[in-house]
Amino acid sequence: MVILGLNAYHGDAAAALVIDGALVAAAEEERFNRIKHSAGFPVRAVQYCLGAAGVRARDVDHVAIARDPRARLMHKLLYAARMPGRAVERLRVQRKVGALQDDLARALDVGRTEVPATIQRVEHHRAHLASAFLVSPFDAAALLSIDGFGDFASAMWGVGNGHDMTPGGAVVFPHSLGIFYTALTQYLGFPKYGDEYKVMGLASYGAPEFLDEFRRIVLLATNGDIGFRLGLDYFVHHRDGVAMTWDAGEPVIGRLYSAHLEQRLGPARAPGAAIEAHHQNVAASMQRRLEEVVLDCLSALQRRTGMRRLCLAGGVAFNCVANGKILEHTGFEEVYVQSAAGDAGLAIGAAMDVWHQQTGSRRSFVMEHAYWGPEFRDAEMRAAIDARRAALEHESVVVRAVDHAAELCRSTAACLADGKVVGWFQGRMEWGPRALGNRSILADPRRAAMRDVLNEKIKRREMFRPFAPSLREDAAAEYFEPSYPSPFMLMAYRVRPEKQAIIPATTHVDGTGRPQTVNARQNALYHALLTEFGRQTGVPVLLNTSFNENEPVVCTPDEAIDCFIRTRMDVLVLGHWVLERQAAHAAAVS
Repeated sequence: MVILGLNAYHGDAAAALVIDGALVAAAEEERFNRIKHSAGFPVRAVQYCLGAAGVRARDVDHVAIARDPRARLMHKLLYAARMPGRAVERLRVQRKVGALQDDLARALDVGRTEVPATIQRVEHHRAHLASAFLVSPFDAAALLSIDGFGDFASAMWGVGNGHDMTPGGAVVFPHSLGIFYTALTQYLGFPKYGDEYKVMGLASYGAPEFLDEFRRIVLLATNGDIGFRLGLDYFVHHRDGVAMTWDAGEPVIGRLYSAHLEQRLGPARAPGAAIEAHHQNVAASMQRRLEEVVLDCLSALQRRTGMRRLCLAGGVAFNCVANGKILEHTGFEEVYVQSAAGDAGLAIGAAMDVWHQQTGSRRSFVMEHAYWGPEFRDAEMRAAIDARRAALEHESVVVRAVDHAAELCRSTAACLADGKVVGWFQGRMEWGPRALGNRSILADPRRAAMRDVLNEKIKRREMFRPFAPSLREDAAAEYFEPSYPSPFMLMAYRVRPEKQAIIPATTHVDGTGRPQTVNARQNALYHALLTEFGRQTGVPVLLNTSFNENEPVVCTPDEAIDCFIRTRMDVLVLGHWVLERQAAHAAAVS
């Protein structure tokens, strides 16, 4: 059975292909059209997934989309009665879902009759839960999804057993922890879709001065129940609705916070204005309150279910600071969060849910790694290099081939140990927002100045945002506490005090780091590079940031070379090709 999963007509549009219960390919549309968080229909992602598997349109049995117009129908009708203008927008999206097969046929350049697949609609949060549990290593687990909104809910919890998921409850419109975090992100002067991660980094620089106020902005459920509610005076989405743009291109969300919030916290920061201690303290207060609410929900979920294993999904599951505190504060002993926990992951969840609903088959697939995107042959890499020979010569770049993996790792590790910044392009592209060793920029974490070097040479981003470490899984306990495996870089842990001076470039101001733990089964070449860097330096850790420059992570060899040329990266390792700026030229541009 061939199932194409989609997150469509929403931000982070994506596609995933599941064949006989196993994930075969997955990718976000932004990696192809180069528009961050791209919305609309994932045309290029669909083309990639089917092409990677050699599947034709007529071979697809089911198309699973994470949207169910019937879910919470009464809530939707009441909303439509109160806000007919916003309801028209929702109806326009529903019409697109109804014409899904037409969009699919156009994407694949075939006639409508050549797309015989059955359209299966999966409720938004059920797809989130499935995206974590049905690909997890757990036979049974407690489940929680938290985000902004989807199908008029902002959270859902339940229990997974075998291939069955039993919902236990939900938080519905207008209460939303995701809306809370996005609204305060806007208030702090970061209005772009997806900017929440910036505020999470900023929070570490402040103190929770306004925590009492934030406990009025978000209130906990009473009597030990699971859930939360918003102090609605601080928001406008329930009263005025919110303008949202989900057409092809970058998503846009209108203002979510009210004048009352500004009366209580002071004027909002204008985008680009100076960041003051007040803004840092607001961010710290918001982050602390988010953690309190999430950990309270999880503690209540653990008590209610008695489970010791947890599967977590939804946009809030990207909050690695909160995630890193789960094991210490909730009673859970094991946690699984897959690499695309946000809305892109709905594509996998919808497909996996349909597979198990249709077949009743036992689970046999575990998502241990994130490498489900495109890969490129050596001939394609060589052609990309040849097409840019003139530009490379102008940059005094020497190109050489290294045919043995051991020598490639040895020479790359030596460059890194020498303080050089290396672009590392290997194998299949990562699924999810994190670069995890196949589309990465790497550097030496032992050099405290490396953060400034990377921001000056390449990333050109806010200085308060931390850089993350990759390290061998078997070295995690030596550097972090706790040391629970984190292959998808979605947990922030304390760096052991004696190691903070050893890896200062990847230790945040609050003494934490967001590690990616790597074993040879997940990524043999990257594991070998970490091993070799450890052999040469005594530190099996690398600074790992995404291979991009204020754009989506690079996908193709052409994009990798272009990023290398226009930035001041020292070395690019493209498959077994090594492109290195000569020392004299590198010094001239430093």
